[in-house]
Amino acid sequence: MHNETHRIDRVGWLRAVVLGANDGIVSTASLVVGVAAAATSQQTILLTAFAGLVAGAMSMAAGEYVSVSSQADSEKAERAKEAWELENQPKAERLELISIYKNRGLTKELAEQVADQMTAHDALGTHLRDELGLSRHFAARPLQAALASALAFAAGAIVPVILASLFTGQALIWIVSGAALVLLAALGAAGAILGGAPIGRPVVRVTFWGAAAMAATAAIGSIFGATVA
Repeated sequence: MHNETHRIDRVGWLRAVVLGANDGIVSTASLVVGVAAAATSQQTILLTAFAGLVAGAMSMAAGEYVSVSSQADSEKAERAKEAWELENQPKAERLELISIYKNRGLTKELAEQVADQMTAHDALGTHLRDELGLSRHFAARPLQAALASALAFAAGAIVPVILASLFTGQALIWIVSGAALVLLAALGAAGAILGGAPIGRPVVRVTFWGAAAMAATAAIGSIFGATVA
């Protein structure tokens, strides 16, 4: 017996985790770097970092829940529509399914047999999958996405918060920046490995944009600090 393990069923929560952790690292580290570059007190830097962690985690959870709930509502509406069509227009739905299988390369006779057998087994599931591309692997799960994204954000943001409590001045800027880039590289590699993809491009992608964000906030912080001084 040949058993295969696929990673496609991870796509829902993996996307939310990678997005949340990436945002947690980049946004919180950038806040710390930007505020530190303005030469503010350690207490202010730490408070800013912690506030960014809490606000960011809640924002990620709310954003994921709203967006994925909208997807779930659309999927529910499509299911209801397809169920109605199967109930009231079975012949038209059969012809539609046959056409789909013929376009995939089956002969007319075989397409009819497959359509009839699949419909007898699970009519609604067959049409949702083969006509609309909806399957359990890609089903919207709002709560799962919200929780995964919030926890991942907090996990990514906690490192800059801890560093902000341990270091001050220019050392804090360089330490937070370096730690953030290392974490982003590790995140990009981990996401690629979990998704079964090559790690090179994800690592370069996340570190580049992370570095750009921190450089921009550091520049703004330096300008603001110089102006205030």
